[in-house]
Amino acid sequence: MRKLIFGLFIAVLPALGLAAGAGVPLDHIETDHTDKQSLQSGAALFTNYCMGCHSMEYARYKRVADDLEVPVALYEENLIFTGAKIGELMKNSMSKDMAAGWFGAPPPDLTLESRLRGEAWVYSYLRGFYKDETRPLGVNNVVFANVGMPHVMVDLQGLCAVPPSIGVGASVEPLSGNVKNGDACPEYAIEGSMTAAEFDKAMYDLTNFLSYMADPVKVERERLGIFVLIFVAIFFVFAYLLNREYWKDVH
Repeated sequence: MRKLIFGLFIAVLPALGLAAGAGVPLDHIETDHTDKQSLQSGAALFTNYCMGCHSMEYARYKRVADDLEVPVALYEENLIFTGAKIGELMKNSMSKDMAAGWFGAPPPDLTLESRLRGEAWVYSYLRGFYKDETRPLGVNNVVFANVGMPHVMVDLQGLCAVPPSIGVGASVEPLSGNVKNGDACPEYAIEGSMTAAEFDKAMYDLTNFLSYMADPVKVERERLGIFVLIFVAIFFVFAYLLNREYWKDVH
């Protein structure tokens, strides 16, 4: 019994470590890989704002175009800027050595990032930048302290003048009726082109796309899982009847 308990503890220890590793409150998010419009928007955001530094080298353009129901010609024209062919892997042209010199470390490949960090972490991180003059790039992040990445979407969100309220839900003051923490950022040092709600939606789309990239067969797997469970349930009935037939003379 002790060995069994010890084995179970060892098995769940990595999961406990990941759960404890977040360290900061996060905003919850429910992704939807069937929302093609959201995934297409996320793909456009990733290509325009992320792919200059980050690659997706475990995925191919053609698979993404097919899954997101984007015509190949349209995808090549608007979402491939490196001269790559539609069947190639989604790599970028940035030198890792140069990137390490600029940012302190080469930007990671993001194919599996949402599975490593979690969707809530990615969504919160993307909305967690704020002004910090003590940092080399002038920004910091409430989810990833002392981050070496610039706020590449500052033209969309703007730049929060104070640490944004991530992982803190909106509340209403009972006496005044004022809404607290309605927006993650209460004060901006730089104004962006989007409202807070529009930027949250854009970051949801980007997170949804990163979630899809990390598990592109999720929808198909869940669909097949239903049929597998139905088969197991039907097979159980016949297995039970056969077992009862075998043992009826013994009893």
